[in-house]
Amino acid sequence: MNPTFKNRPRRAPLRVALLAACALLTGLSACDKIGPSSSTSRPAFNGIDITGAQYARTLSLPDQNGQPRTLADFKGKVVVVFFGYTQCPDVCPTTMVELAQVKKALGKDGERVQGLFVSIDPERDTPAILKAYMASFDSSFVALRGSVEQAQAAAKEFKVFFAKVPGKTEGSYTMDHTAGSYVFDPSGKVRLFVRYGAGADALAGDIKALL
Repeated sequence: MNPTFKNRPRRAPLRVALLAACALLTGLSACDKIGPSSSTSRPAFNGIDITGAQYARTLSLPDQNGQPRTLADFKGKVVVVFFGYTQCPDVCPTTMVELAQVKKALGKDGERVQGLFVSIDPERDTPAILKAYMASFDSSFVALRGSVEQAQAAAKEFKVFFAKVPGKTEGSYTMDHTAGSYVFDPSGKVRLFVRYGAGADALAGDIKALL
């Protein structure tokens, strides 16, 4: 035997070995690219993409008419969930106004957009007040109101913070709370968290993509 061949190391280049192993396990086309695949990447949203989040999965509370509601009631629509209170001076009404603008701007597609307002102040947000509050933005919007304990449980599921802030007079208070909305796709899966101040145009673009 030729000693030159006898003493030569018999090993394939590392890349060839890795590609061969990868081809056996998952197929060459899947191994060729490391990181997110451009062909399977998600749409570019304006809001924060939280697809697959292990929170904001369930929501079950009575509405302003006392009827039990869950997220499943609104399947087939893009649902925008916001936690707020009717005496909120700025964040809450601005958010609801923008959502109403988006719904209107989408035309016929707007019929597949559902606004859900979850009260974090059920002590003051009575059903009558919530009815009037929703009607001032869009007649199709639904307000959800449970007990204080139910509101806390719902907020915990959505990782939403809220707390009373004492006012200047005895017994008065405001509510400090998370200023953002959760957006669910028509299948009922949470997809986005939209920060307050993102604007109606950005939200409209995201909703169009989900529809």
